[in-house]
Amino acid sequence: MTTTRGYTADKASYQRRLKRIEGQVRGIARMVDDDAYCIDVLTQVSAATKALQAVALGLLDDHLGHCVREATVAGGAEADEKLQEASEAIARLVRS
Repeated sequence: MTTTRGYTADKASYQRRLKRIEGQVRGIARMVDDDAYCIDVLTQVSAATKALQAVALGLLDDHLGHCVREATVAGGAEADEKLQEASEAIARLVRS
């Protein structure tokens, strides 16, 4: 049995974005290897961080719109669990 996740419809888009971010991170590693100027490296780190944050927010939105919504319709302990998971995920994102 396969499970449909909230991001399943956008999976290809997420994969493309993550591959792009992966390339950015490899580029940052090359910059460090090449002794690039500190500010230039930091600028690229900031860009990669923002890109990862955008992916995280998209995944969170998908989770709320799919997994949490379905659980709240069902109600009970599952709904409480999904809401708690979402709350903890938001807290982690805010702290990062």
